[in-house]
This record gives sequence, C-alpha cells and structure tokens, in this order.
Amino acid sequence: MSIRTRALFHLTVGGLLLGGAIGAQAANLGFLNDTPISYMKQRDVDSIKDTVFAALNDKQDGESASWVNEGTGNSVKIDATITMASTAKDGERTCRDVGVVLNAKGQSVSLRPQFCKQGSGDWQLQKKH
Repeated sequence: MSIRTRALFHLTVGGLLLGGAIGAQAANLGFLNDTPISYMKQRDVDSIKDTVFAALNDKQDGESASWVNEGTGNSVKIDATITMASTAKDGERTCRDVGVVLNAKGQSVSLRPQFCKQGSGDWQLQKKH
C-alpha cells in the first residue's frame, strides 16, 4: 500500500470525523457524534484499510469480507462488512465501487468509496466531486 494511498485514506476518514462533529454541533445533530466512525482510533483505521485492500485484490463483485476491530486496543467493538459492489475496466485502468457498513454501539453507517488503479499499481481512493 503506497504512502499516498494511506495519506488519502487518513484524510478521508479524518475529514468525515471532523466534518461530522462540526456539522453535528452546528446543526444540533448530536446523534452524528455517536456514529461508528466517531469511535474509531488510528489502529482501527489501519486495520480496516488492510481488510479493504485485501478485498479489493481478492474478492469478486458481490462478495464480502468481514472486519472486527479485535486486537486494536479499542474498548468499543466496531465491525464492518465490506462488499465489492462493481468493477469497471477502461484499458489498463480498473475501478471498483465498494460498500462498507460500519457498526458500533447499536449504530450503523454506510459508505460507498471508489478505488482505482492503473495496471498492477496500488489502489487509490477516488475523491468524489
């Protein structure tokens, strides 16, 4: 996994956390503070990233991988189902849409990131416009 991919994933998760917290306070939507992402620590993020990248490489469309944050040192149990939704190829470029459902403390959040790679290169999280 490239340093750029790690940094982009950290920025994305960090942005979701920060944006959710700031937006929740500004709009009096405090329930967003209790979403599974708000309980994730850096070791959780690193662990789930490994599972996402393994799924991108090894799972076919429609197949899922499970993740649990056991062993990360977080006292809050967080689990996820990571499903390969679709794959598109354009020459040497391959893009995959991924469904991620995170669960913690009775709350659930669904994410739909897209990753692309050129040839046999590293998967890159795509910024949505």
